[in-house]
Amino acid sequence: MKKIILILPFFLLLHSVFGQQINYTSGNNGWDPDVLGNHRFIINVSTQALVKNKNVSHVIIPWRRKDTNPEAKALVVIDAKTNKKITNVTLQNSNRELGELLFEPVSGAGNYYVYYLLYRNEGSANYPKGVYLKSVETASADWLKQVSSSKTYAEAQMTEYQSVDDFNSFYPMDFIATVKEKATFLSNEASSGFVVIPEDRMFSIRMKHDLPMKWMNKPIPSSFTGEANKGEYYAYQLGVYALQNLKNVKVIFSKLTAVSGETIPVSRIACINTDGTTYDDKPFKKIVDVIKDDVQPLWCGIDVPQDVKAGDYIGQATVTADGQKSRTIQINLKITDKLAADGGISEPWKQTRLKWLNSSLAQENTVIAPYIPLEVDKNTISLLGRKMELNEDGFPKQIQTFFTPEMTSIGTKANDLLIEPAHFKFLDSSGKECQKWKISGVKFLKKDAGTVAWESSSTSDAVQMDVNAALEFDGFLSYTVKITALEDVVFSDINFHLPMQPTAAKYLMGLGQKGGNRPENLQWKWDVANKNQDGAWIGNVNAGLQFSLRDEKYSRPLNTNFYLQKPLLLPTSWGNDNKGGINVSQKGKAVLVNAYSGSRGMKKGEVLYYNFTLLITPFHAIDTDFQWETRFYHSYNAIDSIKATGATVANIHHATPINPYINYPFIEHVKMKTFIDEAHSKGLKVKIYNTVRELSNKAYETFAMRSLGHEIYSPGKGGGFSWLQEHIGDDYLAAWFVPEIKDAAIVNSGMSRWHNYYVEGMNWLTKEVGIDGIYLDDVAFDRITMKRIKRVLTQNGHPGIIDLHSANQYNKSDGFNNSANLYMEHFPYLNRLWFGEYFDYEKSNPDFFLTEVSGIPYGLMGEMLQDGGNPWRGMIYGMTNRMPWSDNADPRPIWKVWDDFGMKGTEMIGYWSENCPVKTSNDKVLATVYKKNGTALIAIASWADTDVKVKLNIDWKKLGIDPAKATITAPAITNFQPSQTFFVTDEVAVTKGKGWLLIVKE
Repeated sequence: MKKIILILPFFLLLHSVFGQQINYTSGNNGWDPDVLGNHRFIINVSTQALVKNKNVSHVIIPWRRKDTNPEAKALVVIDAKTNKKITNVTLQNSNRELGELLFEPVSGAGNYYVYYLLYRNEGSANYPKGVYLKSVETASADWLKQVSSSKTYAEAQMTEYQSVDDFNSFYPMDFIATVKEKATFLSNEASSGFVVIPEDRMFSIRMKHDLPMKWMNKPIPSSFTGEANKGEYYAYQLGVYALQNLKNVKVIFSKLTAVSGETIPVSRIACINTDGTTYDDKPFKKIVDVIKDDVQPLWCGIDVPQDVKAGDYIGQATVTADGQKSRTIQINLKITDKLAADGGISEPWKQTRLKWLNSSLAQENTVIAPYIPLEVDKNTISLLGRKMELNEDGFPKQIQTFFTPEMTSIGTKANDLLIEPAHFKFLDSSGKECQKWKISGVKFLKKDAGTVAWESSSTSDAVQMDVNAALEFDGFLSYTVKITALEDVVFSDINFHLPMQPTAAKYLMGLGQKGGNRPENLQWKWDVANKNQDGAWIGNVNAGLQFSLRDEKYSRPLNTNFYLQKPLLLPTSWGNDNKGGINVSQKGKAVLVNAYSGSRGMKKGEVLYYNFTLLITPFHAIDTDFQWETRFYHSYNAIDSIKATGATVANIHHATPINPYINYPFIEHVKMKTFIDEAHSKGLKVKIYNTVRELSNKAYETFAMRSLGHEIYSPGKGGGFSWLQEHIGDDYLAAWFVPEIKDAAIVNSGMSRWHNYYVEGMNWLTKEVGIDGIYLDDVAFDRITMKRIKRVLTQNGHPGIIDLHSANQYNKSDGFNNSANLYMEHFPYLNRLWFGEYFDYEKSNPDFFLTEVSGIPYGLMGEMLQDGGNPWRGMIYGMTNRMPWSDNADPRPIWKVWDDFGMKGTEMIGYWSENCPVKTSNDKVLATVYKKNGTALIAIASWADTDVKVKLNIDWKKLGIDPAKATITAPAITNFQPSQTFFVTDEVAVTKGKGWLLIVKE
């Protein structure tokens, strides 16, 4: 890949203060920034100057700093000859424009280094807090007396600015203009509301509160000139400097016209700050306001047609603001004869990929395998393994699944989820239902293969309830329920009932409950400030529902340590000033989910939205063969080394040579492709780490996206690694940091056009680099983006394997959510779970394993992470740990048992199934059977409090083995179990927290 120089080394600039020439260069990592900071000036003391004073040298450093209070911050002077610190240093005068420095030139004539912005990292290695050192007087009293008594000093010259490397440089866009320069620059603009300074795409406008030095010493330009290839997306900037508070800033473009009459139409020109396409394929319009004395970059793009004629094109970009005189910039664009076949995508440092922000790629809701097209028969909608019948009011009358208890196939027996239809209830002051409805009936609005949509309206004397809903092919059901008051009315409650069959409500996860057996009586109240909870999953292994309560203002909160920075919005309807809540309890024959909102009045014409979503689980049958055959190696290593372990898929994390920067896997794509090509040639697949949650500061588009306000980057208190503080400045959330490569991430804001970029990026990586899928490490996007990702990853026969890791979200920072509940909307498109860090496999009960870790109730399988997991308990659910992530466990001995036994083609019959042919005499020692062709592998694991002995209660008929001929053996498995043979009638000794793998055959 072409090396990108982010500054211009050894560029000479005539400095306006002294007229001296200053070099702006890279220090090529010649010093330790954690000791001396990222920046220094080189000061030269001449022999001639020392004639005047050999003990005190004087220099004025025009450092042009954008940080505040520089006089309070430490600096260090180092003798270039000895590389030793000089203690006799004093700063006589300091402001943001310059620093007046006196120091002792201890080595006489030569160079001295002045380091500034010195910091120390506090906090953890991966979440550092760069704290800038305060100024401390180090000079001796005797030397200070010499300073005060001297009439002349050895005048030194500041000759060079250096940053520790190119990436840390302030040149050219982070050096501020002086007050005098700014006044001269704006001298003719006293009556103007704003000025516009066009800027090249290679020099991102970075500072919000200062004008850059680069713009000074020349008139305010009225034109901009650029050069683009045919087919290229050409980006440039219009820097708006506000002389007054500005409202509704936007850009009006003209077409670009050549002398020949050839044109580039306005439809191919846009400003990403004000216009575009949202992540869910809606028109994006944003009002841009600019505070007085602030700078707002407007990033504009010209999508040059491939078939345009070469030549010089001229047009206009007119910037307007409400109540202000507009400013017009003439745009001169030279189109070369060269064709950029990929739109310039292969040169992202030119900001060509900003086009991706407005992409609609893969938005069509086409059916994704293994799902099947939806079918509608009267009011019944059928989908893969499930069926839903609608009531006349538009709500579910019945929901059924057809998955077998083992979850390995779809059967013919219906599993009813509801005892009676789901419904709303409006209660009067006495608690009685007070509305008699006139119902319009269901009207279908769409009957596509991927989506069926309908509406229904119910009207009473007091209120009207309009229902708009849609079911998608994966089992996602969304409801918009609009309640309109037709007269002034008071309710003691408006609630929604899900009356569920007890057999379909065995387990519950959410609403402050860790996954496991459903409690007899759950009472929950809203607490959005502290808890990321708005619903739950309730169900059994082969039939369940996840529900989530929302209103029309729902906004996805932040997750993974950042929930408290952007929590849920309390729904006006369901929350009702914290009067609302959810009760789950047995009511007669039903397990009733009662979502109530409490007493309220509504004025005539007032509207409330009682929106909610449902997910019908499981999503599909379990693909057990994928589990046995697909073995992830989760580390970067030589291909031959990975293959030798028996792994079949390499997961390449970030902070590795071919994928160094978190969630921005584009910079080393050539190395990545070379690695993938070799892996493919040797029969391995390769997946890469890439998600949306936080983003590397190495992203080429960092400052363009920063110009979008809080659309892509979350607001926050700033801080973190020094680069972020020195270049981003303020108003962001610092995230994961990799010390070895100085990769500092910034938290994404949530749902934004960055998801469009993400989809396009995954499409490009699939087609151009050859990735076989992605490893997701928590995610901050919704199911719309997940579907798009799955489509581009599986295009043209690509495998599109996706596995998801989550650290346990049930903690204060994450809002006490359950990882499986949080990410369930993504489960239809995953191939495996890896749950995960901070999951306690030793203290957790089997039902927690089943519902929160294994993935089985949703049609998935998983792996364990924390401390290597518990291999005996893991095998109850078909799980191992992942190689070579844990030093405490190696899955290869178990993989060998799988291979020797021949796990492919087995039928997994878990302890949760009524059909499991093996149980033990102790209900805390569980057994799962993997059965095939007259043989079976029995996994036994104990949750008993002590070592126990158990007898195996075997239904030989179900097992398909003649007990008279049966042998039971335990193969030797390293770090798991010794070799042993058992008789059918033997007791099996089971160590606390452990178990066995037994092979039964005739």
